[in-house]
Amino acid sequence: MNLYKKRFHELTTEELYQILKLRVSVFVVEQNCPYMELDDLDQNAIHVWLEDEEGKIQAYLRVMDKGAESEFVSIGRVLAVKRRCGAGSRILTEGIRAAQEFFSAERIYLEAQVYARGLYEKQGFRQISEEFSLDGIPHIKMLREK
Repeated sequence: MNLYKKRFHELTTEELYQILKLRVSVFVVEQNCPYMELDDLDQNAIHVWLEDEEGKIQAYLRVMDKGAESEFVSIGRVLAVKRRCGAGSRILTEGIRAAQEFFSAERIYLEAQVYARGLYEKQGFRQISEEFSLDGIPHIKMLREK
């Protein structure tokens, strides 16, 4: 798999289209969750993804600097096309690296769907909130400290 890390202005129109199509497919359609996927945070994010040999995105996330979504550097929109094959863990590892590389992150924040808590805990995140509903889906706030 090929790894890519790009700022919004570096994305080609084809890359942006694939990213947005995949995010809507997973977070809006698959999860049956109508919400505003295009949230005006992408323009300042680092977009991190893995592509297979055919150029299809297999895993994706975005990294945002302090102040965009929280007081910490944050990771969001984490997805893997195929689950339980290592792509989620790998993209999260690369997202942590990107947070450190681009934003010198010592702490990284995210809001995880509760079912994925174990994935994040394996990468050093710890739960810092009670469970809450976000767009009808159970979530928890998590933080990773260096």
